[in-house]
Amino acid sequence: MFLTGVPGVGKSTVVKKVAEKIQRGGFKVGGMTSGDLRSGGGRVGFEIRNLLTGEAGVLAHVNQPSGPRVGKYRVKSEDLDKIGAEAIATAIKGAELIIVDEVGPMELTSPRFKDAVQAALTSGKSLLGTVHRNAQDPLVRIVRSSSSIEVIEVTLLNRDSLPDVLVERFMTRLRHSVE
Repeated sequence: MFLTGVPGVGKSTVVKKVAEKIQRGGFKVGGMTSGDLRSGGGRVGFEIRNLLTGEAGVLAHVNQPSGPRVGKYRVKSEDLDKIGAEAIATAIKGAELIIVDEVGPMELTSPRFKDAVQAALTSGKSLLGTVHRNAQDPLVRIVRSSSSIEVIEVTLLNRDSLPDVLVERFMTRLRHSVE
C-alpha cells in the first residue's frame, strides 16, 4: 500500500503514526523514513532514518557540495544508499511491516534504493510507503499500475482518520500471517 498526495498534506505523518501503532501492537516494523531538516525557520534539507536501528543521515541539503541536484537540494547519495537502501533490505529480512517513506525524485536518483524497493515489493511482506505525486520513473509506474498495490491519496479530509483505518487493515493482515 502506498500513500500519495500534495506536498505537506501529511503523508509522512500518517506513515509514522501507523508504524508506531503497529509496533505497539507487537509487530516488528522496519524500513526508512524521511523528514525535514530545518534551520532559521526554513527547510534546508531532508534527513533519512533507519527505523530498526535509529541511524540517521542526510538525504539532501542545500549546502551539499556534490550529488544529484533535485530543485535547490543536492542528494547525499552515500547516506541514501547506506541508510535508506540498507534500511529497506534489513526490513525485508527482519521486519513484519516494511516502511518506505518516500519514493520520490531524490530517492529515485539511487539505483540501489530502487533495487531495494523492488525487492520489498516482491518480498511477500506487508509494505506501507509514500510515493511522490509527480515522480516519473519506471518504479513509480509499477507502484501506480500494479493490481496488487493500493495507492491512497492523503487529503486534508482523510489524514486524521487514515492512520486508524490503515492500522486496522495491517493488523488484520499481520495477525493472519502469524496464524
